Amino acid sequence: MTDAPKDRPLRRGWTTGACATAATRAAYQALLTGAPPPDPVEIALPSGKRVAFALAEFTRGDDFARAGVVKDAGDDPDVTHGALIRATVRRAAPGAGVSFKAGEGVGVITRPGLPLPPGEPAINPVPRQMMRQTIAEAASRLGVGADAEIEISIPGGEEMAKHTLNGRLGIIGGLSVLGTTGIVTPFSCAAWIDSIHRGVDVARASGLTHIAGTTGSTSEAAVKKLYDLPDAALIEMGDFVGGFLKYLRTHPVARVTIGGGFAKMTKLAQGRLDLHSGRSSVDFARLAQSARAAGASDEIAREIEDANSALEALQIAQRAHVDLAGEIARLAYATAAQTLGASETEVEVIVFDREGGLLARTGFKRAEHV
Repeated sequence: MTDAPKDRPLRRGWTTGACATAATRAAYQALLTGAPPPDPVEIALPSGKRVAFALAEFTRGDDFARAGVVKDAGDDPDVTHGALIRATVRRAAPGAGVSFKAGEGVGVITRPGLPLPPGEPAINPVPRQMMRQTIAEAASRLGVGADAEIEISIPGGEEMAKHTLNGRLGIIGGLSVLGTTGIVTPFSCAAWIDSIHRGVDVARASGLTHIAGTTGSTSEAAVKKLYDLPDAALIEMGDFVGGFLKYLRTHPVARVTIGGGFAKMTKLAQGRLDLHSGRSSVDFARLAQSARAAGASDEIAREIEDANSALEALQIAQRAHVDLAGEIARLAYATAAQTLGASETEVEVIVFDREGGLLARTGFKRAEHV
């Protein structure tokens, strides 16, 4: 996928669920009629809007029909962009309705807490409803019952899934078939935030009372070493601390650790809930104020304000024996607690260096308005 030209809006794409629905419609219609499916094939999105998809493949056997659609995620950096989404459809017994199977590259749920129970293929509720709707629509037009077995596969999906949070969520064997609108909004990061929410759900359903949201692999490893937490308690929130904390407001656990590097935690300390470098930056004037609050002289504070990076600012403070990291941890806790609101949850913030060394730690305190 190439970068979008700067003089045009980012191009939207299609969810895996929408592509699976289009492939399902083509295969089912061909199975019933014995004729090649329409190409392009048209489906309805949850909004009611009708859209068409070109077919990448079609096969018909004695008792099945199979069609595939290549996913176009638009200008979104989606791991499944360009993947073949394939549906194999077979007739089911009259009155059996529509059932779903996980084919090659589609995961199976193994832990409670997700929208579907363990043992089910990781085909989310909205894509399932879209496929049921398109089966019902085609069956009605052809005057038959809407009974079918749908197997969704994504060749190469097991390898692609290594770049997602599925393993942490207990989804094994491949990808999830996702989507709530059928449309991918570029850089919306909705899929990542949804994975964070599902991670919290899995932890709660597993009876865990202490979970940790970390900004990256270094901080995650450091937190795991401190507390010996199971993988299900470790939520890779990345830059989306706001998505993590806001979900915990209505889906609380007893204890929450927020862990990250100095620069990311500085952004949180300054009230940022999206820590991505492209969407928020360190305010060095405010960082200098924090240094003064930690005991820095005016000279040291000016050096920090003129620093080229958060790391340089930290090093200036460390040489002057100013506990800037401790002040950042305290302020980051205040942001986290305010985001959680009045809550029984106990929260702590831990700041790590680039090697996972401990810089500062607030200890657990009950979240409250501050």
